[in-house]
Amino acid sequence: MWDVMDQVELIATASFGLEAVVSRELQALGYENRTVEDGRVTFRAPLSAIAKCNLWLRSADRVLVKAGEFEAHDFGQLFDQTCELPWRDWLPVDAEFPVRGRSVRSQLSSVPDCQAIVKKAIVESLKKTYRKDWFPETGPLYPVEIAMLKDRATLTIDTTGPGLHKRGYRTLQGDAPLKETLAAALVQLSYWNPDRILIDPFCGTGTIPIEAALIGCNMAPGLNRTFSAETWPQFGEQDWQEARTEAHDVALGSIDAPMIGTDCDDRALSKARFHAKQAGVEQQIHFQKKELSEFTTSRHYGCIICNPPYGERIGEEVEAESLYREMRKKWCDLETWSIYVLTSYPEFERLFDRKAGRRRKIYNGRIACTYYQFPGPPPPRRRES
Repeated sequence: MWDVMDQVELIATASFGLEAVVSRELQALGYENRTVEDGRVTFRAPLSAIAKCNLWLRSADRVLVKAGEFEAHDFGQLFDQTCELPWRDWLPVDAEFPVRGRSVRSQLSSVPDCQAIVKKAIVESLKKTYRKDWFPETGPLYPVEIAMLKDRATLTIDTTGPGLHKRGYRTLQGDAPLKETLAAALVQLSYWNPDRILIDPFCGTGTIPIEAALIGCNMAPGLNRTFSAETWPQFGEQDWQEARTEAHDVALGSIDAPMIGTDCDDRALSKARFHAKQAGVEQQIHFQKKELSEFTTSRHYGCIICNPPYGERIGEEVEAESLYREMRKKWCDLETWSIYVLTSYPEFERLFDRKAGRRRKIYNGRIACTYYQFPGPPPPRRRES
């Protein structure tokens, strides 16, 4: 049994382009000594960080235990070095430990063979620990992954289960849904804060405003779901409950600034309202049916964060171009607003007739996109009474 003060090496995985966002989240949670690489952030933390990170990380995909990392140019090296890793520290005698794998630019290119070798090596290691020749695998789930990159093997154990984007509130799917983790990242990359109005004019099933409301209310995104590591004997029964109780205690009841989601699709808006209720933020967001051509605001400062249609499908490009021109027309006078647009359309700035102050390459699923950021000036500070 691990002592809660023991330090473990963890990996928070992330979609391409969001690694820095996840690193900042980890810093905010109090975890230093982070190493940022493509697709992941590695850090050392107490065992209790597994519960805390799964509950609180908004833009990461998963939280993994790093079992080991080493060079492996042949299957003999892979077997021997996997066998030497301290699997006894993690896997109980009845552990279920399926092995999945991936290989990129490595001599060990056969993923099924890599998986089989790692599985066999773990079994051999456990035989020495438990003095058994056979393991039933009827106990807690410990998903193992072997990732080969340029002949370097990284072995991890997944603590999360279904990806962290599975918050539990989005049970009704819409067309081309934006992942919750990406929506949270778009908000965190913006200048929005709970004192400023936020509008999503293409809200669909409501993911961007819902994630913003969760951020504004300081609500842990993982409160309404379970995680693989909750069944692990490394944790006492009270560990996860204490982490959840702490998250409940720091949540805020509401935020002052209005949050608005509009769309032209009644069915999508119905799903958005249902999802907001499931997430516990239905009082924070006003959803309304409205075409972009009807966009108006009397506010001098605010944020627009949106994920408009990309025109990816055949025949939709003309519609997307028309929409971007309409955005230029409706938002050209919002000089003090901050505007953020995620799209894969390469000519967006030309149609919007404005150069972005910042751009960030982000993948929406498998679609390479650019997050165009047009930050406006900060609103004047409120006078002290």
